[in-house]
Amino acid sequence: MAERGTVTTVVESAAVVTLDPHRREFTTGHVVVQGNQIVAVGAGPAPAYEGARVVDGRGCVVTPGFVNTHQHLYQWVTRGLVPDAGLFRWLTTLYPAWAGIDEESVHVAATGALGQLALTGCTTAFDHHYVFPRDGGDLLGAEIRAAAEVGLRFHPSRGSMDLSEKDGGLPPDSVVQDRDEILLATEAAIDRWHDPSFGSMLQVAVAPCSPFSVTTELLREAAGLARRRGVRLHTHLAETTDESAWCADRFSCTPAEYAESVGWLGPDVWFAHGIHFTDADLKQLASTGTGVAHCPSSNARLGAGIARTADLRAAGVPVGLGVDGAASNEAGSLLEELRHAVLFARARGGPESLTVRAALEMATLEGARLLGRSHEIGSLEPGKLADLALWRLDTLPHAGITDPVAALVLGAPPPLQLLLVNGQPVVENNHLVRVDESAVATQVARTQQALLAKAG
Repeated sequence: MAERGTVTTVVESAAVVTLDPHRREFTTGHVVVQGNQIVAVGAGPAPAYEGARVVDGRGCVVTPGFVNTHQHLYQWVTRGLVPDAGLFRWLTTLYPAWAGIDEESVHVAATGALGQLALTGCTTAFDHHYVFPRDGGDLLGAEIRAAAEVGLRFHPSRGSMDLSEKDGGLPPDSVVQDRDEILLATEAAIDRWHDPSFGSMLQVAVAPCSPFSVTTELLREAAGLARRRGVRLHTHLAETTDESAWCADRFSCTPAEYAESVGWLGPDVWFAHGIHFTDADLKQLASTGTGVAHCPSSNARLGAGIARTADLRAAGVPVGLGVDGAASNEAGSLLEELRHAVLFARARGGPESLTVRAALEMATLEGARLLGRSHEIGSLEPGKLADLALWRLDTLPHAGITDPVAALVLGAPPPLQLLLVNGQPVVENNHLVRVDESAVATQVARTQQALLAKAG
């Protein structure tokens, strides 16, 4: 039920793309929000609501808010470094800098990254945080505080690494933890932060980092913990050919077969990247309801490859979108991922491989499905939470493009007229409402300098 005693917001005279079960679209329509929920969506003028805030949507399109299904917020303060390397060299070069993160730097990084996500249409953000230096302080708390300040719906994860260089993994010893310590900290994070209620602004996932930074025992025990506590599971998988070779050498199987062997397939699991899946892998993912967070910009930036997005979707695998870490996708724009998803899919499989509306669906409904929130967010329907974006399409870069979805996905990034999260404005007139963008930018630059100086 919508919250009572709160302002009604009416978006009027806009093009409306609902993503509802009938995929209704209105050339000129309305969306009505009461409290934190949508109460009406339709064609033509909205009914009159006394005392409502009326937003003039002429020249705009309103869509569901985007859902980011894979990110590393802490990396916002290490952007632009190691610009010309593949994944393994990129990781080993940056780990010394990441080993110096603390509460303050993570809060600054998260504020910057989440602010940029909001400015590019994101209303729900997932973060995969797996670096916990021993003297770092309350890093999850720092990014959760940042999300509340920016105003986004937030799904942080308690990530982990217990396989260091001395064990044959990639991370340095200073950023890995003991398995028992990890499991205790993960359960404590669920106890402290996870809110499973309808409309929740904060839900926690369990997210060991990757096959080459986590032991088999941790993967198995993390899966058991997550399922006992009713939370979701996430990790990197099948991102590079190096990873595939590593799994073949260590376990005599593909990354997906390894994940299956440790209990990491199911509708409560989604993997980041999923570039190098075999046909057999796709069938297994689909049959188990296991999802994939597609990160086209990061995949290209690191030269990891082009994911088989069209094949994944055709097989029935749920596929959402993610920006990945800002150190491998400096733009940090979720809107940009829609365009890149379409372009890379077509570069691989032809002009009909991925439609603009399929890309929008991946950014909204499918992302909500990966996070277990499709009954609450991802479409504009009465009874769903009021997470929506109003995009201005009457400026020079978009004027004359009659299809608003094509304009949004294929055109230049348009101004964001309004972003509502849980019914509350987070962006207005293409600016953040709750945080000072200039101040955050200054803090980000200073924090990167300090972090690099600390790393030597």
